[in-house]
Amino acid sequence: MARKKKVDSSVYRALTLILQFGLNMIVPIFMMTFLGIFIDNKAGTRYFVVILFFVGAIAGGQNVYRMAKGIYDKPKEGKTSKRENDNTDRETKAK
Repeated sequence: MARKKKVDSSVYRALTLILQFGLNMIVPIFMMTFLGIFIDNKAGTRYFVVILFFVGAIAGGQNVYRMAKGIYDKPKEGKTSKRENDNTDRETKAK
């Protein structure tokens, strides 16, 4: 009888994070680049694609930074999240 191997879920979490970081960086770059190409074709210019590429890169970097910060920032001791405060308020009002 074949035994099923237990797969560590942390591997899947790490792969998911890598995928999310990549998508958070690539999507704004592509969107802004294609917008720049569209504007350049309509206006007959050549510089919007370059400008919007860098705007997309900055936006993507900001997305990755915010995501990484959210992952690695832990709530401080004694403080609760907004969601926990809301739940506590509802329980208090219900009593």
